[in-house]
Amino acid sequence: MPHTRELFIAPSILSADLLKLEEQVNLVVKNGADYIHVDVMDGHFVPNLTFGHNMVAALKRFVKIPIDTHLMISNPEQYIEAYAEAGTDILTVHQEACTHLHRTLQAIHQCGMKAGVSLNPATNVNTLEDVIDELDLILIMTVNPGFSGQTFIRHSLDKIRTARTLIEASGRNIRLEADGGINAETVAEVVVAGADMLVAGSAIFDKQDIVQAMQNIRMAGENAIQ
Repeated sequence: MPHTRELFIAPSILSADLLKLEEQVNLVVKNGADYIHVDVMDGHFVPNLTFGHNMVAALKRFVKIPIDTHLMISNPEQYIEAYAEAGTDILTVHQEACTHLHRTLQAIHQCGMKAGVSLNPATNVNTLEDVIDELDLILIMTVNPGFSGQTFIRHSLDKIRTARTLIEASGRNIRLEADGGINAETVAEVVVAGADMLVAGSAIFDKQDIVQAMQNIRMAGENAIQ
């Protein structure tokens, strides 16, 4: 049986048309998006360069749902205050990028944000056991981070199941997010494995009808948990 009964959709603006960003974001928000996902890349931790905290501040001027910011950057602890001031609601850092992960998570909370940790495909979920009490979100990368439109890594399903077991054992209300290769074809397996928060970029914004694409993902996910 699936582990969750609620499903949250977080469209990633990494694949949005930046010339139509406000229009496209408003469209997904109006039609049921639960979060807006912002992928921050520095060209160092991952081989791509994207947005900074100014993008979060710009979105916050018209987005009323929570901003879910995923820092795929080196030394994320240096930028916690900037993202808090910009209006981030959930700030996720990579376990692999943090020398002092516990301290970083505490700093995120001290700035008034919820704290998440993301794991690359080669990182064991059990590395989170000692910081579980500081977590509001676990993000399992189902592709190698850095680019949109990659193919889903099936081994990630085992990691999602392990993370769900860890969350349930903790007794805490921790979101389990999956990011990478999520679309109407892969979402059912991801949800059955235990994810309850889904990031989708190209599977939504690269489609001619982005609202229908998002709704197809939600429908496939909800059907999997009935």
